[in-house]
Amino acid sequence: MSVELNHTIIHAQDNRESAEFLAHILGLEIRTEWGPFIPVATSNGVTRDFAAIPAESIIMQHHAFLISDEEFDAVFARIQQAAITYYADPHMKQPGEINHHHGGRGLYFMDPAGHGMEIITRPYGSHVQQPTAS
Repeated sequence: MSVELNHTIIHAQDNRESAEFLAHILGLEIRTEWGPFIPVATSNGVTRDFAAIPAESIIMQHHAFLISDEEFDAVFARIQQAAITYYADPHMKQPGEINHHHGGRGLYFMDPAGHGMEIITRPYGSHVQQPTAS
């Protein structure tokens, strides 16, 4: 049996606002609402199911999305158009910058519920340094 992540539940004070935010920024579509959930699916079939809970009960989570270079350009443009503050680092000490880790590009930003979002164009550890010749 192969194991795949199917879905995860993301808490938000306003699940519609958070689902629409993520869908817009990443260029995804919101699926049909069912029960208390508003799902947003990624291209690999994993669904982020947004559920509304009281703000004081939300614990910040981190969500990283692997995207292509072309998708990065489009997502980055939407982030800039929406005047969303973005950072090169997860500690949010480098505002207005992107990083070039692992031979790609990446950045961090917050969603309306206070979750940390990250977009990267190369998976962590994918850029192997070539040994230098002596």
